[in-house]
Amino acid sequence: MEVGRVFIAWSIAFLLLSVSGEEMTGLSHCDIPAIYNFGDSNSDTGGISAAFYPAGQPSGETFFHEPAGRGSDGRLIIDFIAKRLRLPYLSAYLDSIGASFRHGANFATGGSTIRQLNESFFLTGASPFSLDIQIVQFDQFKTHTGKLYNKAKKNSHRRNLPRPQDFSDALYTFDIGQNDIAAGIRKSSSENFRAVLPDIIDQLASAVKHLHEQGARNFWIHNTGPIGCLPVTQRNYHHPMPGILDEHGCLIAQNDMAIEFNRQLKRRVTKLRTQLPGAALTYVDIFAAKYKLISNPKEQGFVDARSICCGYHEDSNHVWCGHRDKINGTEIYAGSCEDPSKYISWDGVHYTEAANHWIANHILNGSFTDPPVPITHACLS
Repeated sequence: MEVGRVFIAWSIAFLLLSVSGEEMTGLSHCDIPAIYNFGDSNSDTGGISAAFYPAGQPSGETFFHEPAGRGSDGRLIIDFIAKRLRLPYLSAYLDSIGASFRHGANFATGGSTIRQLNESFFLTGASPFSLDIQIVQFDQFKTHTGKLYNKAKKNSHRRNLPRPQDFSDALYTFDIGQNDIAAGIRKSSSENFRAVLPDIIDQLASAVKHLHEQGARNFWIHNTGPIGCLPVTQRNYHHPMPGILDEHGCLIAQNDMAIEFNRQLKRRVTKLRTQLPGAALTYVDIFAAKYKLISNPKEQGFVDARSICCGYHEDSNHVWCGHRDKINGTEIYAGSCEDPSKYISWDGVHYTEAANHWIANHILNGSFTDPPVPITHACLS
C-alpha cells in the first residue's frame, strides 16, 4: 500500500465533497436520537476511570477545566461526533454518578481490545472489558433500561433513560483495535499477529452482526490509526538503522500491521453490507486522516508531531502525564505544556483536543469514509 496514492485519492474525494456539498450524496438528513459507542481509550469518556483509578490532573484542563475521564486535555473524536449530531456528550456506561443515558451510552474503556487478552490491567494496562464484554453490557443495558422505562409512571422518572424506540434509529460507533495491534507488537512477531488477525476481525464482525440482530441499523466503524507514529514509541529510536522509520519518523513495521488490520477490516465491512439487509455501514479511514495530520503538522498550525505536551520522556526515562518520579535523584513532575492547542500528541499515546478536533472535522464531512457521505447522512434512508 502506498500512502501517497491513498492521500491523492482522498484529496480528490474531499474536493468533490467541498464543491458539491451534502447534496451530492442524494440522501436525506439523518435524525439520530442516540449514539452507542464501543472502543478503547481513543473514545473512552470515563469508563476506565470509573472502573479503576480516576483520571487526574492535568487531563481535561483545556475544555472541561478538570479531569473528565478522557485521555486528553479536552474532547475526543466521539465528543465531536456527538456535537455534530447535536447530541449531549456520552456518559460512560460504567459511571453511575451524574450519568444520563437518554441519548446513548459509551461502553468504551481505555486498554480495551477486540480479542480477549489473558493479561492484568495492573500489569499491562489491558482492560478486562474487551469488545465481547462491551456487547454483553449493551444487551444488559438495553433490557434493563427498557423495563425501567416501561415501569416508570412519570416522564420525570424517564428523563435519564433511553426511549426503547430510539435503539433502532441510533448510531452505533466502533473505535477499537489499536490495543490488539499493540499486544501483537509486545507479545509476538508480525507473522504471528497476521495469523491471528482474521480471528480478531471475525470477532468485530460478530459484534456488528449481534447488534444488527438486536435492531441496530446504522454503523460508523473506525479503522485503527498509525500506531507506528506514536511519539512515545518514536523516542526509543535515537539512531535507527535505515529502513526502520519512514520519512516522518514513524515505525514502518508497526504501521504495516495497522495497514493490514485496516485492509482486512474494510474487506469485512464490505462483506457485511451484503449480509445485513437494511443496514448502513460506514467505514472510516482514521489511519489516513491521522497520518495526513502527522505528515503536515506545521501547515496545520501544530508543532512537530513527535513533540509530547504532557509527560516526561527523555533518554529512555518515562514519567507519564500527571505523575511524579525520581530520575537520577531529582523529582520530576510530568506536567503539561503551556499551550496544548499547538500539539498533536497529548501524552505520547493519545491526541490533544486540538488534534482530535482537526481529525473529526476531516472525517465527519465524509472525505475519509466509504461511502463518502457526511455523518449527518450516514444512516439508513
